[in-house]
Amino acid sequence: MNYRMIVQYDGTRYEGWQRQTRTAETIQGRLEAAVLAVTGEAAQVIGAGRTDAGVHAEGQTANFHLKERRDEKSLEEALNRALPDDIAVFALTEADERFHSRFSAVEKTYRYRIRTGAAKKVFERRFVWQYGKPLDVPAMGRAAKLLAGTHDFTSFCANKKMKKSAVRTVSVIRLHEEDGELIIDYTGNGFLQGMARILTGTLVEVGEGKREPGSMTAVLAAKDRSTAGFTAPPQGLVLRSVSYGETVAF
Repeated sequence: MNYRMIVQYDGTRYEGWQRQTRTAETIQGRLEAAVLAVTGEAAQVIGAGRTDAGVHAEGQTANFHLKERRDEKSLEEALNRALPDDIAVFALTEADERFHSRFSAVEKTYRYRIRTGAAKKVFERRFVWQYGKPLDVPAMGRAAKLLAGTHDFTSFCANKKMKKSAVRTVSVIRLHEEDGELIIDYTGNGFLQGMARILTGTLVEVGEGKREPGSMTAVLAAKDRSTAGFTAPPQGLVLRSVSYGETVAF
């Protein structure tokens, strides 16, 4: 049986999504341990996005296979009892056997939060970059328009040894300010390692006046990580949702 679930987590203390041999503190590792404890079956939990260390999720989608059919609600409740308080499972349902959280995904939406106001957000410090200075948001918006679309995003990839295609479509880069925060939403059909954070760091450099908005065209064309901006801190980033379109059966 193939089970699909929505997962939320505070990624602060974890070494990212992907299971690692050197530490048990990964989201995938914790979920797989919970599935084993609850069902007695060792199952691979597949995530739609491999979030980096310190990055959060409100709407990560994951799936796993079990040999025996389980009551969905009972399984969801048992997994939540077995998981630590900073990881939660929502909306666990049986899915079509062909459903794959990563390969079936059509779009993902990430949000990055930057404090631009003077007042510190003490109780939000795990979930917002405490930048604390104003930025030229209109200039950042002009740069974002050049970055949106279908491009080779090699310059915005943290994995310098990646050999697969770096062409992705980012359909939306939306910036808006509220309550002393700049919020940047990214929606695309896929994101490279570190891509959302590098895009954010580059846009911030535009907002600081260190880069011209029009320089984004040259950065994309260079296909060279050193031409883009710095990598923004992980705590401001959250995977908000994953879309599968209307053609996928669950």
